Amino acid sequence: MRIFNRNIRLQDVTVLYFTALAALMVILVASYQAPTNAVDVSSLKSTPSSPLPPLPMPFRVPLDPRGELQLAWNISYANQEIYMALKVAQIRYGVVLGMSDRGELTNADLVVLWDSGTKSYFGDAWSDSEGHVSLDSQQDYKLIEAKQKTDGFYLLFKRPFSTCDPRDYLIEQDGTVHVIYGFLDQRLASLEQLNLSRIHTGIQRVLMLRPDTPSPTLPPDVQTLDVVAPNVIIPSQETTYWCFIQKLPENMPKSHIVMYESVITPGNEAIVHHIEVFECSPDVRDVPEYSGSCDDKMKPGKLNFCRHVLAAWAMGAEAFYYPPDAGLPMGGPGSSRFLRLEVHYHNPLLISRHDASGIRLHYTPSLRRYDAGIMELGLVYTPIMAIPPKQQTFYLTGYCTSKCTQTALPSGGIYIFASQLHTHLAGHGVRTVLVRGGKELEVVQEDQHFSTHYQTIRVLRKMVNVLPLQGDVLITKCTYNTEDRSKPTGGFGIMEEMCVNYIHYYPRTQLELCKSHVDPGYLQKYFNFINFQGNDQCVCGEVSVTEQYSQLQWDMFTGEVLDSLYNTAPISMHCNQSSARLFPGEWDNQPVPVVTAVLEKPRYP
Repeated sequence: MRIFNRNIRLQDVTVLYFTALAALMVILVASYQAPTNAVDVSSLKSTPSSPLPPLPMPFRVPLDPRGELQLAWNISYANQEIYMALKVAQIRYGVVLGMSDRGELTNADLVVLWDSGTKSYFGDAWSDSEGHVSLDSQQDYKLIEAKQKTDGFYLLFKRPFSTCDPRDYLIEQDGTVHVIYGFLDQRLASLEQLNLSRIHTGIQRVLMLRPDTPSPTLPPDVQTLDVVAPNVIIPSQETTYWCFIQKLPENMPKSHIVMYESVITPGNEAIVHHIEVFECSPDVRDVPEYSGSCDDKMKPGKLNFCRHVLAAWAMGAEAFYYPPDAGLPMGGPGSSRFLRLEVHYHNPLLISRHDASGIRLHYTPSLRRYDAGIMELGLVYTPIMAIPPKQQTFYLTGYCTSKCTQTALPSGGIYIFASQLHTHLAGHGVRTVLVRGGKELEVVQEDQHFSTHYQTIRVLRKMVNVLPLQGDVLITKCTYNTEDRSKPTGGFGIMEEMCVNYIHYYPRTQLELCKSHVDPGYLQKYFNFINFQGNDQCVCGEVSVTEQYSQLQWDMFTGEVLDSLYNTAPISMHCNQSSARLFPGEWDNQPVPVVTAVLEKPRYP
């Protein structure tokens, strides 16, 4: 068989050579051509038909510790869209912004601006389980404007709350959003060259969808009191909790706090993570002066009696307004003259600078119709209810039973207008619901992307009326993940757990705490049962509950039986007055409230 034809002409060889070369050039050009779904930023032109964003951008937060990357946004509930403005102080090769379930770099919904070497592109993208980035076939982030200004490079874009794209993040009503960001350190010929694990990245948490309500007007006689750090030097360490004791003005009459807002020292916006103001117990006459670390073992012991929350702010939160008919009482007979300020500095760059950040309280001596109060719902802070190790999802539930609401609340009930959810590090979700007649009636507050690093008071979109004469029950359910733990979680440290919702309501009552835990006698029966499975001797009752939990051999069966116990065994109620004493009545060995119909939380208003 002849492969070559000796009669082939030089002209034919030349034609074949250049044909192959042309085909190779086409392949090379195709491989480096502009991404089909991305937007060429340099060719972007504003057109009259382009929808303008709702202005101004009222919500904003610094993303990185230096404040070089700032995110601002506004919400259009009418169009179910969110408009975002990303400011980059100095842009080199590009930037990444995204959202993921808990701030992971994997399986994240992204928007990327990158430099290919010849042009800059903007596109909707996603990362896989290893952090590799790909352009999304469905482009749901729409670029409106890209512009260099004197103070930085601005990107203005929008996206729907829900895109129906399985690779996109669903922005939920009232839920914490874990925002991830990154700076590109080189040009990218193709976006597929990017792996998020190989660039400088970070995380910030925000409440993205907020109630669409106007701010109330403050009374004409409103006064202000700044509770701020006394120009402290921020320690050169990543995490600091700074405490400061401040006295109220002498002979201050009873007043109502009607609004409060943060006061952040300019330049420290990216370091001051969250702030809380606590009122000290009126039973403690004198609290010594103190300005120093909250974790200092040498701090005055009386600081531990300053636990009544007056105000709480976290990075990105707005001013907090009380309803027109209510205010939080401060000053006057029977109240404490001392406040404790707690400022959390998140300082990963170890920057040392002065700070005088805190909270500005707006108060009026003209008392409103009702005193507002704060009540604790959920689980009693105790090691009795532990969470097994290696759990992807585990639930704990605390009850405020109808017996307690009927005993402690006025016949007209109370109105809940805000709440502050709280767990420790393993907590991933919190939900408080109002139950009436065995059916869930209203969701008070829910956040299934909850983070202990972002806790602030959130105003409810609609006040919830709790009616004791209707037999109302308040149930708080927390979701935990302990996959990274080899021992049970249950105790009093930050690595242990809580499940609490601090509800803000009016009119104020003597009911300060309405919480539960599993009946200790039934828990002991659980230990007896588990320990006798294959064991000759049971040490139950001879050691503490914490030790009994730690001695268990944890497997699927042990965890499932404990979960069943928590959901069916009788409970002990803590129906406590503000004096910390129980209301009169029998509170042990109470039945678990029955719920026959579950209410789905609406995604959007």
